[in-house]
Amino acid sequence: MILMIGMAMIVSTSMLSMQDLEDTYNVPFKACVVEGNVASVMCSYNQINGKPSCADPTLLRDTIRSQWHLNGYIVSDCDSVGVLFEKQHYTRYPEDAAAATIKAGLDLDCGPFLAIHTDEAVRTGKVSELEINNALANTITVQMRLGMFDGPNGPYANLGPKDVCSPAHQQLALQAAREGIVLLKNIGRALPLSTQRHRTVAVIGPNSDATLTMIGNYAGVPCGYISPLQGISRYARTVHQQGCMGVACPGNQNFGLAEVAARHADATVLVMGLDQSIEAEAKDRVSLLLPGHQQDLISRVAMASKGPVVLVLMSGGPIDVTFAKNDPRVTAILWVGYPGQAGGAAIADVLFGAANPGGKLPMTWYPQDYVAQVSMANMDMRANPTKGYPGRTYRFYKGPTVFPFGAGFSYTRFSQHLVSAPITVSVPTLHSHLVSNNTTTLMKTKATLRTIHTNCESLDIDMHIDVKNIGDMDGTHTVLIFSTPPDPTETKQLVAFEKVHVVAGSKQRVKINMNACKHLSVADEYGVRRIYMGEHKIHVGDDLKHSITFQPSFEEIKV
Repeated sequence: MILMIGMAMIVSTSMLSMQDLEDTYNVPFKACVVEGNVASVMCSYNQINGKPSCADPTLLRDTIRSQWHLNGYIVSDCDSVGVLFEKQHYTRYPEDAAAATIKAGLDLDCGPFLAIHTDEAVRTGKVSELEINNALANTITVQMRLGMFDGPNGPYANLGPKDVCSPAHQQLALQAAREGIVLLKNIGRALPLSTQRHRTVAVIGPNSDATLTMIGNYAGVPCGYISPLQGISRYARTVHQQGCMGVACPGNQNFGLAEVAARHADATVLVMGLDQSIEAEAKDRVSLLLPGHQQDLISRVAMASKGPVVLVLMSGGPIDVTFAKNDPRVTAILWVGYPGQAGGAAIADVLFGAANPGGKLPMTWYPQDYVAQVSMANMDMRANPTKGYPGRTYRFYKGPTVFPFGAGFSYTRFSQHLVSAPITVSVPTLHSHLVSNNTTTLMKTKATLRTIHTNCESLDIDMHIDVKNIGDMDGTHTVLIFSTPPDPTETKQLVAFEKVHVVAGSKQRVKINMNACKHLSVADEYGVRRIYMGEHKIHVGDDLKHSITFQPSFEEIKV
């Protein structure tokens, strides 16, 4: 099976440090290429440190192709090559742009630019025929692997809706939607709802009967939709009011009808949030708050409701819902992302306890005032207090949050117990270079060793953790492993995770495998990976801690 993915490399127009490139921006792309074995990587319109990503040989040729060993082709985002010439004026002549991208490692252009100008680049000697053939080989090889030259009997020649919409695939869509739901608030175990006590449910909000909104963007044709309203209708009698005219919610004319519905229902579900009119490609959000009068609708309906009030949020990014988090009348909050074709069924299953939520927030939810502190032209990860820059992500931003990275409750409770983990790890060194400044250095009094100067294959670390379900409902728990290096200037970061399903009253043993070079190293200011010698603090979630001390071994590595 071949996996193909388009990846727009590092969307930024700013200067990026080698450190941030190595330890943040390149990390997910490297994982897709090295671990996911993707067949395609896409460069985009952006410039990295003044150079268009589609004309950057350091990224395309040296990093993706040579270091990560991409087994496939590199393609431009549509019209990116034209943009770097016509809009960014990176080269003087169009054939120079064609030559620059092909020489950098681009294999395929989404758009007409290379088709029009490559011939002139070859004719004038700005790019060689061999370089053209290499790009062609990378592209055609993937087409061969896909069976595109095998005629009508190829393995993928006759795929259609019957293959996409099989029962197994539709069940997978439902499972994915269920597993992606994150429970952010649940006062007094308001959820799950009961089909006996909550026979009538008011379903309110601009996304309450959403269909296309649930798909997000860059998706195929759904097999069918189950909206939140339809899903909830399978469990209870529903009273439906949109309350708002779309997610922009420009007025409050229909709030009264929504309040009446909530006042006469046993429970109220508000399905709010965003859609592609607010966040999409070429449409940046300008606020972290809910659009228009959505907040007012939520507060007024919560005040009117006689039963539990559940706020369901659809969005791709974070939303500042501090008001709802702090409002005791909003008894539960669910974030569902854009849950796909079966999203409504999954939401209803979680609301009524047919599925137990186990999702975790994949990003920090910042308060609205964070926007004023962060210029979108500044892609630095690390905070700069002297300039009032707060930093980005849970690793470097230490200010207040609406909900932190990794947040997410369950309808049951779990306990974690560390069964086994090493206390010390010997790190073999290239003895002849041990004292060389090129190999080790003192950083804040802590010795470090370059990962290229040790035997990484010998530095696997296994941890065994028992996860016990101490509640009364089967559920899924995600073991999150964070690490803090010895240097006080370094921050805690997620280094491993494992999801496990545990039946109520039972326990499961989880094995976490880490590699010191890959997971417990840090990037220095030059983007060089180093392992700190000394005590690394390992955090298993919020409540379990362990220390592993790295010690240099003076046994010389055989090379």
